[in-house]
Amino acid sequence: MNGITVLIIDDEDTMRALVKAFLLQEGYSVIEASNGMDALTLIKKKEPDLLLVDVMMPYMDGFSFASELKKNHNIPLIFLSAKGEEWDKVQGLKLGGDDYIVKPFHPGELLARIESVLRRTKQLPASHNKVTIGPLVLDALAYKALINNQALSLTLKEFEMLSILAKNNGTVFTREQLLESVWGSFYSGTGRTVDTHIKTLRLKLKEHSYLIQTVWGVGYKFEV
Repeated sequence: MNGITVLIIDDEDTMRALVKAFLLQEGYSVIEASNGMDALTLIKKKEPDLLLVDVMMPYMDGFSFASELKKNHNIPLIFLSAKGEEWDKVQGLKLGGDDYIVKPFHPGELLARIESVLRRTKQLPASHNKVTIGPLVLDALAYKALINNQALSLTLKEFEMLSILAKNNGTVFTREQLLESVWGSFYSGTGRTVDTHIKTLRLKLKEHSYLIQTVWGVGYKFEV
C-alpha cells in the first residue's frame, strides 16, 4: 500500500466501482460516498488525502460540496464530470479544485492526474518518489530520469510526459489526453505540441527511443 487514501464521491455505483478498481490496483486505499452530504460526514471522522468529486449529484452537487468543504478543510480535490464546457472547468477551479477531468476518461489519465495533484500538494509519500520501469528510473521528487544509470537532460514537461507514459506501461494515450495531463485543461496548444515533445524525448533516449511507440491514428505509448 502507498499510504494514500482517496475518497470517491459519485452517485453512480458503476462509476465508483470502476474508479475504485483502478485505484486499488495501484495500491491506494479507497472510501466511497454517493453524495456530498455523506462525504462531509465521512470527512469529519477522518480526512482522506485526496477527493474525486462528481459534479452532477443529487442533494448536494459537486460545486456546492466544494464550497462547503473549503470552509473547514484543505484537501486536494479533482472534479470528475461529463460537463466539459469551459465555464464548468473555470468554476470548478475557482471553487478550489486542483484539477478537472471530463468523463469518459482513460484509466491511465486519471492515475496520472491524481499523482500530479498529490505531487503538487506535497501529499505524495516517499515510496512514490522513485519508480523503475525496465531500464528507466524516474525520481518524481527531484524531477530526474535515468536510463541504464545514465541521467537524461529533460525539461519539466518532457519529464512529466515521460512519467505519464512510462508509469502506464503499455497503455495508449491520445494527444488530447497527454495535452490535458501535462499542460492542463486550459492550454490552447494542439497535438503538434505533443508530437514535438515526443520527438525530442526519443532523441534524448537515443538507442532506447523504441520505448516510446506510435500507435497510428490514436497516439503514443511506452512499452518495455
